[in-house]
Amino acid sequence: MTELDSIVDAARAARAAFAQASTPAELENAKAQFTGKSGRITELMKGMGALSVEEKKTRGAAINQAKQAIEAALNARRQALAEAELELQLKAEALDVSLPGRMREPGGLHPVTLTLERIERIFASMGFDVADGPEVESDWHSFTSLNNPPNHPARSMQDTFYVDIKGDDGIPYNLRPHTSPMQVRYAHQHIKKHAELVKSGQAMPEIRVIAPGRTYRVDNDATHSPMFHQCEGLWLGENVSFKDLKVVFTEFCRRFFETDDLALRFRPSFFPFTEPSAEIDIQFAGGPLAGRWLEVAGSGQVHPNVVRNMGLDPEKSIGFAFGMGPDRLTMLRYGVNDLRLFFDGDIRFLRQFR
Repeated sequence: MTELDSIVDAARAARAAFAQASTPAELENAKAQFTGKSGRITELMKGMGALSVEEKKTRGAAINQAKQAIEAALNARRQALAEAELELQLKAEALDVSLPGRMREPGGLHPVTLTLERIERIFASMGFDVADGPEVESDWHSFTSLNNPPNHPARSMQDTFYVDIKGDDGIPYNLRPHTSPMQVRYAHQHIKKHAELVKSGQAMPEIRVIAPGRTYRVDNDATHSPMFHQCEGLWLGENVSFKDLKVVFTEFCRRFFETDDLALRFRPSFFPFTEPSAEIDIQFAGGPLAGRWLEVAGSGQVHPNVVRNMGLDPEKSIGFAFGMGPDRLTMLRYGVNDLRLFFDGDIRFLRQFR
């Protein structure tokens, strides 16, 4: 066999060895047998120095041609092994595209949000504005303006969350424990809005507003949460009485619960910002809660000191205020017995209200 035949035979042997390699490692080992430091092609190149110029040209051309053929066969086999490995991986991680897709469920409003919207619609139909205010509130608005001065015993369950911001009085701001500060804030805005009307000698329109929103107190059990919702109501005018309170709140309860078969009871109580004050209880005539008195709100005639802090004359402006918990109303309306379900984010629970 001539040297040229040996070169051709080496290229043929390399292609055969590459074809038999079943893994990248085996392929690299086969490559080393032909183009490595001691490979067959490398050995054929070692005697080139002793050849004549013409022989070098002939032998060099044959070796280069063989190396190119080997390199082409090597790359082709590498590609084939890579494709085979990818195919195995795709089979192992295959997706059954014939399965039905995961449909995105339609969203829905939270049950407490549904209640807040329902409250707003009912009171709006009775002529009440809906006001919104800051959740981080000054001490004066949260307590003092509502006839609840520093060190007053009624503060003990309410002034619980404070932030690192101080008011002009040097007292830190708090996370409001009720939406009652909106009584004074809204009254100030109302007076400013109608100042020109009063200057012209006309009577200022009545104040009739509700203020729903988030509130905060240190409390956490099946019927209380550190963050909860409250809806404050206020009606001030020249001749607004407890009778109006009873009519308004009775109408609200009947429309909210969609039944006329309920009774209201006003039970004497104490709140610093009203005098006299009363808790409001309701009793259903039918259903699982029939016969039980259930507390749903606190109320009372607005205290003269609070009216003065609003910038009004308590001899001319009288009326009532009330505060109710939308969370509790939601529990009663939908038969939920644990308030914490509203805040757990369990989609199985929330899906029921979509």
